[in-house]
Parts: sequence; structure tokens; C-alpha cells
Amino acid sequence: MDFLNFWKSMQESVPVLQQVRLDIVWEYRELFLDGAWMTIKITLIAVLLGTLIGLIGGMARLAEVRHGPWRLPVRWLVRMPATAYVTFFRGTPLFVQILLIHFAILPSLIHPTDGVLIAGELARTLRQEYGAFMSGLVALTLNAGAYITEIFRAGIQSIHRGQTEASRSLGMTYWQTMRYVVIPQAFRRMLPPLGNEAIMLLKDSSLVSAIGLSEMVYAARTAAGAYSRFWEPYLAIAFAYLIMTLVLAALVERLEKRYQAAGGIH
Repeated sequence: MDFLNFWKSMQESVPVLQQVRLDIVWEYRELFLDGAWMTIKITLIAVLLGTLIGLIGGMARLAEVRHGPWRLPVRWLVRMPATAYVTFFRGTPLFVQILLIHFAILPSLIHPTDGVLIAGELARTLRQEYGAFMSGLVALTLNAGAYITEIFRAGIQSIHRGQTEASRSLGMTYWQTMRYVVIPQAFRRMLPPLGNEAIMLLKDSSLVSAIGLSEMVYAARTAAGAYSRFWEPYLAIAFAYLIMTLVLAALVERLEKRYQAAGGIH
């Protein structure tokens, strides 16, 4: 028995279900599945790239030279740009950032005639086939990077300064100290907020449907528009997001328990 026959028999058995049109969701199931895969894919890539940006940005926010000729260059060329980046992307709505990047920034960088980075036929192909994906990915990555920068900054600052001074006294460079001493200890403390940021980014990825990316909200809007039925498509993606966030939260919790049992990261 296929799903449609099964659901029809359920409606006949339970009269209250006769007003529920799950057949709409089933008809557009491939669009919903493709949308779910797009949501997972863009979230995963944005989290990975955002974590890399956050690591660099967190160390840039803490970079400091108290004496010598590098004091002002480090302050104005490293700390201040990192601070401005974090301030802008944490202080403006993600939806506005998506629109700004999609309609203003990327068209100036990738354009068939006068693109700053890419021009010609390649630019045309990228804009037509991957324009919404690139814009959404860039916006989500930069937004996540700003928040993760503050997570790394707070995590690094939570490690006692004496460990950094002891490492430097042993001849380790600043980067060696961060890599082998500070970051491994700080990461265990940063794991819960990093997990929360990944969950928030998963849910916020729904905003990229505004620029035409075919993720779950786009699929629900398509199904709802075809039948003028809104309960079933939007409840379907609501439960899909709920399942995804619960799975992600469970994975983060498992990682926390694992690192707590191990006493840190080895």
C-alpha cells in the first residue's frame, strides 16, 4: 500500500483527518527532500568556514603588542578591522545581510561585463546557476564567523594567562602556544556555545529562501502556493527543522560528554 492509499484509509477511519491534506506534502516530497539536503549542506559548510573565520578573528581581536614599532600597526590593521567586522555582522539583521550580499556585493564582484573578481561567460554561468547559493553561503558564513569570533575570544580569555606566559618562557612562539596549549583547553569550554551557534544557523538558513534558494522554506512556499493550503507544508518543514535541531543538539551533547570524560582534547 502506498502512502496516498494509506492516508486515504486513515481519513476514512478518523473523520477529523479528512481536512488534513498530507497528499500535498507527498506530491512535493522530492522538492522537500532536495530542500532539506540544501539546508543541511549550506549549514554544514557555513559552520565549518565560520569556525575558521572565528578562530582567526578571535586571535585577531586579542592580538596586542605593548611596545615597539608594531604596536600601532597591530592595533589599527589587525584588532580594529576584526572589531569592525564583528560589530557590523552582530549588529545588523541577517536578512539584511543576505539581501545586501546578493543584490549589491556579489553582482559587483561577479558580473559578465564588469565583475571585479570574475567576468565573462564564467561569471554569467555562476550567477545563473549558483548565484543564490553563493550569496546565501557567503552571508551565513560571515554572520556565523562574527559570532564564533566572540566565542573564540571569550574561550581564549578564559584560560589563565599564566599558562601562556609559561609556554612562552619555554621558547614556544605565540602561534605554537595557541595551537598546543590555549586552543585545546579553550575548545572544551567553547563547545556548548559553538553548538548553539550551529543550531541557530540551521534555523536561520531558512532566510535564504528570500533570494530564491531552493531549500525547505522555498519548497513549502511552492506547495502552499499551488494549492492555497498553508498548514500542511509549513507544519511539515517545522517538524523537519525540529528533528534536525534535536539531532544536532544530541550530537553536541555527546561531544561534550566525550570531552568531559577524556578531560579535554588530546
